[in-house]
Parts: sequence; C-alpha cells; structure tokens
Amino acid sequence: MENTEVEKSKVFIIVEIIQYVPNAVVIKTIIKKTTGNVTAVSFDSGENLTEKISPFDTFIQIIEGRAEILINDNSHTLETGHSIIIPAHSRNTIKANERFKMISTIIKSGYE
Repeated sequence: MENTEVEKSKVFIIVEIIQYVPNAVVIKTIIKKTTGNVTAVSFDSGENLTEKISPFDTFIQIIEGRAEILINDNSHTLETGHSIIIPAHSRNTIKANERFKMISTIIKSGYE
C-alpha cells in the first residue's frame, strides 16, 4: 500500500504542498491515524463538497483565500487565518465562491 502522508521529520510550508487544479477539489493527506486525520484541501472557484454529516467534530482552518461553510443551513464566511469547528452530527457543506485552501482536522477519539 502506498503511503500518501507527508514525509515526517521534514519541514514544509503547508500552503505550498497542495496546488489548485482547474474545476477540481484536491485533497492531500498530511497524517492519517485510526484516531483521526489531517488533510490539506484546495478548491477551485465554483467547486464544493456535497452536504454530509460526520459522526466526529471537524476543525477547519483557511490557509489561503475565502470559503463559505454551511453548518445546519447557517452560512459562515472564513478568510485566511480563520477557523471553525463543525460539530459532530451536523449537516455541512463547504463551498468555494472563489478558490481557497484549507486544513481539515478530524479527531475520532472521545466518541467511544
């Protein structure tokens, strides 16, 4: 199985490890464990993630650009440096009205 995580013990600039791809959402795994994962995601303008409900809290941090995060139909506009926690069991959608990059952190422990 191919290891898709970012190389450990190596310095990197988070905003530079993921690129924009026209008409696409790109996901790069930073670290993945059974207890949770951290991913970098880039969204081209006009792209979105379809509505979902996660059984876990999700921490979102915008590292470039501006995103629209809908949580149970409440819209939140986040810009570079802004963060939000999407509560477990909440309907949520992530939209790119303009292109942006984010870090998503999901913690699975504590829900046993």
